Amino acid sequence: MLRRPQPSDSEADLLREQERFLTSGASSAASVVRRPDKRRGDAGELEGGHSEENGGNQKDVVTIEDLPDQLPSLTPAPPKKSRFKASRVTFEDEDAEERLDRHDSHVSAVLSRIVERDTSCAPISLPAFTGMAFPKVLHRSETSSQVPTSSAGGRKSIFARQIATQRLKEAKTLFHCSPDASQTPEPGQQNLPPETHMDTDHVDAAGHQPPIVSGPRLVSGQGLRGPQSSGETMRIHRENQAKLQALSRSEILEEQRKLLSQLDPRLVEFVRARKSQGVPYSAPSSKHPEEKSCEEDPPLENVSQESSSASALFQKPQEVEMEEGEEKAMAPPPSVTEANLPVKPQREWVHMDKLEPEKLEWMRDLPAPRRKGTQKAMQARFDFAGTLIPPTEDLPTHLGLHHHGEEPERAGYALQEVFLLSRSQVIQQRSLALGTLANILSKARAGEYLSVLKGSVISTLLDAGLLFLLRFALDDGVEGVMSAAVHALKALLVCADDEDCLDCTFSWFRGLASFPLLPTSQEEEDDEEDEGLDEIMKETAKEKEEKKTDHDVARQDVVKGLLKMKLLPRLRYILEVVRPSPRVVQDILQILTRIARHSSPSATQVLDCPRLMETVMSEFLPSSWAASSSLNPQSTYGLPLASAMKLLRVLATSGRHACARLLNSLGMRERLSCLLSAEPSELLLEPTEALRITTEAYRLWAVAAGYGQACDLYLDLYPALVKALQSVHRVLPPSDPLLPQQLQRFLALLSLLTQVTHTAGCHQELQADMVSAKGEVCPPPPPVSWGHVTGLQASLLGHLKAFVKSLDDQIQRDSSLALIPAYLVYLEAFYLQLSRQNCFKPVETLQELELLTSEVLLPLMCHSVLQNSLKNLRSSSVVCNVKSGHLGPETTPNLPGLACSGWRERPGLVVPSSPFPLLTGLGLLLDTITGIHKGLSRKFTGLLLSEPVIGYLRCCSKATPNLSHTRAWLLRHEHHLLYLLLRLAHRLVPIEPEVAKHASLYHQVALVLLPWLLPGSEYLAHELLSSILFSKDFISEGHSGGPEAVELGELKLQDDAQHQSAPSLQTVGALLREACIQLPSIRGCFLTHLAHLESSVIASRDSLLGRNPWINSHLLPELTGPTLPSDWPFLPLVSLYERTGVSDGGGLAVEELPQGALQAVTHCLQWLLLLEVWREDALKVIPPVAKLARLSCVFLCSSDLFSERPVQKLTWGLFRLLTRGSRLDSLDLNVPPPGLASFQDLFTALLAQYEAVSFGDRLFGCWLLLPLQRRYSTTMRLAVFGEHVGMLRSLGVTLEQLSIPIERFTSPPEDSLPLLRLYFRSLVTGTLKFSWCPILYVVALAHVNSFIFFQDAAAQEVEAARHSMLRKIYYLTDEVLRNHLLLFRLPQQHLQLGFDTYEQLPPIRAKRLESVLGLQDNSDNKETDWKRDK
Repeated sequence: MLRRPQPSDSEADLLREQERFLTSGASSAASVVRRPDKRRGDAGELEGGHSEENGGNQKDVVTIEDLPDQLPSLTPAPPKKSRFKASRVTFEDEDAEERLDRHDSHVSAVLSRIVERDTSCAPISLPAFTGMAFPKVLHRSETSSQVPTSSAGGRKSIFARQIATQRLKEAKTLFHCSPDASQTPEPGQQNLPPETHMDTDHVDAAGHQPPIVSGPRLVSGQGLRGPQSSGETMRIHRENQAKLQALSRSEILEEQRKLLSQLDPRLVEFVRARKSQGVPYSAPSSKHPEEKSCEEDPPLENVSQESSSASALFQKPQEVEMEEGEEKAMAPPPSVTEANLPVKPQREWVHMDKLEPEKLEWMRDLPAPRRKGTQKAMQARFDFAGTLIPPTEDLPTHLGLHHHGEEPERAGYALQEVFLLSRSQVIQQRSLALGTLANILSKARAGEYLSVLKGSVISTLLDAGLLFLLRFALDDGVEGVMSAAVHALKALLVCADDEDCLDCTFSWFRGLASFPLLPTSQEEEDDEEDEGLDEIMKETAKEKEEKKTDHDVARQDVVKGLLKMKLLPRLRYILEVVRPSPRVVQDILQILTRIARHSSPSATQVLDCPRLMETVMSEFLPSSWAASSSLNPQSTYGLPLASAMKLLRVLATSGRHACARLLNSLGMRERLSCLLSAEPSELLLEPTEALRITTEAYRLWAVAAGYGQACDLYLDLYPALVKALQSVHRVLPPSDPLLPQQLQRFLALLSLLTQVTHTAGCHQELQADMVSAKGEVCPPPPPVSWGHVTGLQASLLGHLKAFVKSLDDQIQRDSSLALIPAYLVYLEAFYLQLSRQNCFKPVETLQELELLTSEVLLPLMCHSVLQNSLKNLRSSSVVCNVKSGHLGPETTPNLPGLACSGWRERPGLVVPSSPFPLLTGLGLLLDTITGIHKGLSRKFTGLLLSEPVIGYLRCCSKATPNLSHTRAWLLRHEHHLLYLLLRLAHRLVPIEPEVAKHASLYHQVALVLLPWLLPGSEYLAHELLSSILFSKDFISEGHSGGPEAVELGELKLQDDAQHQSAPSLQTVGALLREACIQLPSIRGCFLTHLAHLESSVIASRDSLLGRNPWINSHLLPELTGPTLPSDWPFLPLVSLYERTGVSDGGGLAVEELPQGALQAVTHCLQWLLLLEVWREDALKVIPPVAKLARLSCVFLCSSDLFSERPVQKLTWGLFRLLTRGSRLDSLDLNVPPPGLASFQDLFTALLAQYEAVSFGDRLFGCWLLLPLQRRYSTTMRLAVFGEHVGMLRSLGVTLEQLSIPIERFTSPPEDSLPLLRLYFRSLVTGTLKFSWCPILYVVALAHVNSFIFFQDAAAQEVEAARHSMLRKIYYLTDEVLRNHLLLFRLPQQHLQLGFDTYEQLPPIRAKRLESVLGLQDNSDNKETDWKRDK
């Protein structure tokens, strides 16, 4: 008995049951019958048997006529052929779905696919001229495209007539053609509308194929209309053929080269590909082979020769830029047949009886990948590990890198394909895509793509919406996708090398402080909506931030965007509810650490997120835990993690209040006691993890002690700390994998002791403040006092002595070099705080310091290890290697980083071979002990005079480092070293002659260091200003004949030119002597103008001097720029201008100068004069145009400030220095000065001020003449001779008073016709006279004379202006002016007039004058011309 098919049956089971049913001969369970068709009257009679059989059945049944006894074969019947389908052009690789979409006529489909038709190549036919007013209306019956109704056999529908027309066209294509027939158009063909010619590619309006002749292939004559269009085409073809035959082979090749250079390379490549594939350029003739012989043109005898010549244009192999194999690879693959299938279909397979080439095409072997023969960049493709795959690499398909996208032969995924895959419905595909993105991001942050890809991968991904993609993926319900999204987000935000660098520098001087990783290039807020509103009505920054969309916030700041997208609650949910794998937990903790490094508000949001920190504390920093049974546990829940401890440390760095919350509210104090009271080996953790978590615990404790907090733990854990110190000398071999972790643990312990020592040193001061406060609020004294920390100094000093001695041991050398800097920093903190205590004993301390110097410091300085390390100063410096060839990792403005990827493989500040940590620690200790025992200073002379240090300082004095997050955190440490070297020089220069020889070098370094100092180093800037910058000892030129040398050097200039009213450079010597005397007053002036930085200086001082109870945050101020601007020497002058300068209305903002303003300006100008003469390199960072703009404030601050005698003398001296030859060449007024939109705006204000208050002041006049040189913008000269022409009467600067050569004003000749007309008008109208304005009088004469006698041809307007001027000059009544204009020769500054003249007019000029006057005599328009010019 046959059974019914089951759902579990396979295809083989169904085939087997089918065979059993056919062999059994059983009847089927259902029969198919057919009822008579009611629409056909005789159908029922023809099948009467069926009617009787089904007479009682009233249901509709289906009967099939001529039903065979046996089942038909599976071979399908030939498909029906549509007559309209044959006329359509289809392609084998065309998708049926796309074809259906194209024919979708629904309104939604039509409106969504509106594409403008390309009519650039469509023929344009102009309508024929007729005698009728309107075109004749054509009815369907009158058009030749349809068969008349009479010939069609009665009245038929439009559709039937269209079928008949198509049959008629098919019949016409079979007739025997002749040359005449091919050229004669069908009647009525010209009357067809243009659309009928665009239906298909190869069918003309009449339905036949276009004639194919061995003639022109590129010129078809399609656009010609008329009876002789084909003849015209052949005539053009014969002309081209004749020209080709007349050319030699070399000429043909030359023309071919020119043509190829003008054509689009893609067009040439396309034509060559078509030619190589054997595709003709005209209509395909293979469909009608019988037409080929009849379409040949017998009169064309040289067709083959012409064809070879024409085809040579596209077929020369040497012109093709790709290899021959690549040309062959472009040919289409053979069609798929059953013979070349990798798997042969069987007859019994269901629905495999017919081959479908479109589907079987994917079973074919992929072609070999090749590089495209084009100069354009190829699309980047990556494998699943994020590695960039070269375009020519052929990878096996089993790797899963080939897919059915674009370029299927190329392995790998493009970025847009990875994005598409990440939104797949298949879980594995989403996870795979997110993992690939994570790998790509990791390699991009490491900088692996910089040398091979154009643009930034991270920026491209962020612009494409990566942040939103990852945030949406975090909300996925599948844990695998969620984990992959967390890993990708960690790869985007976190750089492991950056964190390693910050950990390595934690034990350095102020290494626990760091800059917030805030974007520096945020967009300015649009305040237009707030204009005109009161301060109360204006929106706050927080309200504006809340109004922004997530996209806008993320575009400016990635971390802020993530916080706005509620990332923290989602991460808390994953940790608390999902409880993912250890890797995901580590990634989340690192993400939270990076968010905490962003800024103090971001760290506060992490602390405030509900249950987030409670989950971290309870799950990953428990108070008790059990030992793990395996080295790699499946879950980290319930075990302490170093990453969690590091997160707490970074949160504590953000502020003292955050640190107090961690210690008191979250139970961090108990965790520290639990972890640090035992040895790492006793913590029931894996050894490496135990060392890492104790290291992070020490660092967290050090941060808390840096605020004066958690110092009570020092008293409780003192025995454990002493025990840990005693294990420092436990020697570990360099090959031990635990050695780096052990060293980091000891360094963190020394940092803790340093901070506890600083805090204990403030106990006495806080105790005294509390007594004297009398009820006022003041910080309470810490629980640890000075007596609690003095006992460790002797032990640590013994350790240091042992490590210095162990430098001779090759095995312990590296470990000793790593630990010695931390010991030096500790000793500096101890002696610094010791000198402030009441128990300080000077005599004993001085003896102790002498012993320390002789036993430790001098042997360390003289050791060969330190001397060899000093040789790496310049190679490790960040300042000296600004233009290094290293390609840094990718950084984006909205996601800043430290760019430390690969820092171990290249020279730098943090590598073990760097001398910076050792030199910084040594410099700190030397600064402190020489401050206590000044007699020890001479013993450290060798450090400053060593050749590596001198060379390093010289390199720094010429460097110009740029400021960014990638360099700022390292520049801060290098600035510390430079400052300490200058502090040592400050002590040695007055007492050591050898060191004093390099005083100018130290002063130069101090000048360049001051504008480099970053936020948080304000105290260092204050100390440099107070001690070194204005010290007479460092400006050695002032007391060693410097002013006299300046005077002697300028004697030659005085002999050459006698300057009567302007002070010569000889008087600069007297000004310099006065400036050197006034150095203390100058220092007071600048310190007064920097008083607004007092709060920042105090905060910086507390941080740098270890006043821990007064420190609010170890997070440095936001990196918005250096502490002082680069033009700080102009600060008093600019500040005065901002208070009293020109207001918006054009007048002065105040009536009179503030008290002391004159003295402040005088001191500022004295300092600028001193720098310009003796420290020119220190001001090279200020552009010359900026110097001129800043000094212009002297004239704009007040109506009479520039006329004060000391100010005028100093400004004259600065003006002559700025206008020397070399300085004048570098002055470019076309570049906008920093802080101004353009120099022209400033010049306009100076002109208005000069007209108002100058009273013809010569200094002010020279200042205005400087921008009028010929090489500067014409706009300023037009302003003088146009709007402000009245000032020419008072601009009486003489040629002797001007220190600028007159040739700079007269050469080259002026080419601005409006300005030349103004020159001429001011001369002839008497506005400009030599007695009023000698210099501009000479300038105007020179340019007008050069213009009127210029011999070269010019435009008609210019020639007319020349003739007009020349005629007017000839008829001038002022004989002196006429002679000056006509006989002007050359400007001569030493002559009385300032120029030389001809005795008589040269012949060529006389001839020119005669020709112009002759033209004038023949014209009657003299008066008209004069009025037009007037």
